[in-house]
Amino acid sequence: MIEVTAAMVKELRDRTSVGMMECRKALIETNGDIDAAIKYLRERGITKAEGKALRETKEGIIFSYIHFNGRLGVMLELNCESDFVARTEEYRALAEEIALQIAATNPLAVSADQIDPAILDKEREIARNKAINEGKKPEIVEKIVEGSIKKYCSEHSLMEQELVSESGRTVKDMLTDAIARTGENIQIARFVRFALGGE
Repeated sequence: MIEVTAAMVKELRDRTSVGMMECRKALIETNGDIDAAIKYLRERGITKAEGKALRETKEGIIFSYIHFNGRLGVMLELNCESDFVARTEEYRALAEEIALQIAATNPLAVSADQIDPAILDKEREIARNKAINEGKKPEIVEKIVEGSIKKYCSEHSLMEQELVSESGRTVKDMLTDAIARTGENIQIARFVRFALGGE
C-alpha cells in the first residue's frame, strides 16, 4: 500500500477544494491515485458539497427535542438556502438526527475551532504531564500531546463526532451527504443542550 504524503493531499485539495481529511481518506481508498481520488470524491458528492459551503444559509428551522423522561432537551438551529428545503421531511429528519446526537454526546461546540482555547490549554497540560509522568522521551511528548488534543476535539466537537447511530461515519459525513442530496448548503448554526439540574 502506497504512503499518502502531505504533497499528495495538497495536490488533491488544490484540484478539488475539498478538506484535507476527506482528501487523505480518498487517497487512501484509491491507493494514492489522484485522478481516481477525484472520481471517488465526485461519486460521493463531496466536491459538490464542498463547493456549496460558501453559499449563504438564511433559511432553515429551529428544531427542539425533549427526551422521553423529560429530563433532557436540545434546541438546534439548522440553516439552509431555501424555505422549500427547510420544509421537507428529509430536512426535519436530519435535524432530529443531529439533535439526538447532541442529546447523547453533549458536545462542547459545533466545530473544533469553536472549542474554548482555555479548555484545550488545560487538556494539553494534562496530556503533557501524563506523558512526562509515564517517562516518555521529551522528543515525543509534544507528538503525544497533539494526538491527545486531536482525539479530544474529535470527541467534543459536534461535526467531528462519530455518529451514535452509525459507527464509522461522522456528523460531517452525514451533513455532506445531505448537501449532495438537496443541492443546497446546510449549516449547523448553533445548539443548546439542557439537562435537568445540570446533569
